[in-house]
Amino acid sequence: MSGLREKATGVVKRLAAAGHQAYLVGGCVRDLVLGREPTDYDVATDATPDEVAKLFPKAVMVGAQFGVVKVLLDGGEVEVATFRSDHGTLDGRHPREVRYARTPEEDVGRRDFTVNGLLYDPLADKYLDFVGGRADLEAGVIRTIGEPAERFAEDRLRLLRAVRFAARFGYRIEEKTWAALQASAVQITEVSRERIRDELIKMLTEGAARRAFELLDESGLLEVLLPEVAKLKGVEQPPEFHPEGDVWIHTRMMLGMMERPTPTLALGVLLHDIGKPPTFQVADRIRFNGHAEVGAVMAEEVCRRLRLSNDETERVVALVRNHLRFKDAPKMRASTFKRFISLDGFEEHLELHRIDCLASHGDLTNWRFVKEQLETLPPEVVRPPRLVTGHDLQAMGYQPGPEMGKMLAAVEEAQLEGELKTAAAARAFVKKNFPLAKKAATAALQGLKPPNSRGRKTSRLKARPTKRAAAGAKRKGR
Repeated sequence: MSGLREKATGVVKRLAAAGHQAYLVGGCVRDLVLGREPTDYDVATDATPDEVAKLFPKAVMVGAQFGVVKVLLDGGEVEVATFRSDHGTLDGRHPREVRYARTPEEDVGRRDFTVNGLLYDPLADKYLDFVGGRADLEAGVIRTIGEPAERFAEDRLRLLRAVRFAARFGYRIEEKTWAALQASAVQITEVSRERIRDELIKMLTEGAARRAFELLDESGLLEVLLPEVAKLKGVEQPPEFHPEGDVWIHTRMMLGMMERPTPTLALGVLLHDIGKPPTFQVADRIRFNGHAEVGAVMAEEVCRRLRLSNDETERVVALVRNHLRFKDAPKMRASTFKRFISLDGFEEHLELHRIDCLASHGDLTNWRFVKEQLETLPPEVVRPPRLVTGHDLQAMGYQPGPEMGKMLAAVEEAQLEGELKTAAAARAFVKKNFPLAKKAATAALQGLKPPNSRGRKTSRLKARPTKRAAAGAKRKGR
């Protein structure tokens, strides 16, 4: 028994000792039946939130209006929910009215799917199944508890959860449930973007991304949530590079090849070719000129819409923008190559390229070249410390501004090319390629501010007025 399961059993035991009914419920019971180790545990009880709080000093009222209390334990937490029945819906997500119930059967009746409607008494080692959940687990079926349209109307997020569970477990969605899901697909927008994002990321990272997105497409949800991805369907590609077929086929194949992806890598895979539909053209062959740059702009729009963080958005956009650069890697200048492999999270770029190749022409030559260079080049060669800084340049008499940025970039370029190895050589390089004016150099040697710096007296001679200024002055004088 895992430590968290043991703690959840302890919660049930304390509730039972106080005279309450208490059971493990939901996904943790489903996983136990399937022989999987749950990642979290929920408890259902007839105790009210106040009664739960009295029994557990470290209880937090996270959703007391819905009868939910989080019990904090050493090394974990368990959610404890009071038996309840929900009535109506306010916004396609939250019930209009919540009433406490006295029986576990009534509580299960308001849950989403039969496979999530099982209860387990760990003290008696006994399962309670009021909705046929075990039979559906054995048959591999996702089915709503009760009338499908009503369950989806109560919580539109269940539309995505049905797809995710079906993909994750390799189950089919029961016919009436599927029909109601398709009929309700356009109403998924009633759910907050954050919750939609979380469900999509789970689909992308739980190991069944290809099947999940095929179901999203077949259900009509993809067109509503990610129209940019839906437009990949039917967009032909040059067969000499993409014998697998159109862009949608290619993207689905890549989704199926991912191995434990991060959320940003998974989104990068999903969105890497969304710039192809708007750049499609037929010249000497099918071409998608500029699709990586166009796709990067589109990917940023998608990430913002899904409320990703700035860091996550930047990572996904970079994956889309740079996914074609591997073909140029063997011909890159040393400095260009080093900057390329210094991209933030480069391992994700490398993995996206690998499966991009495997899902198309199958040629991994450039991937192997970059991987070998990564394993060979020491970190201090790829990202060497700066030889000069802006402060060094100011001490030499140069002024802050765009020109100084050019100097620093030039030094870095020469350093990455292996032409500069010391700070002295870098300073000499700057003096040679960006010579100081004679007065500025003299001032620098004397420790004075160079001409035109702030604090220096300017000439008393007035600048000659422009024709426009003179004309304006003349008009004012009339």
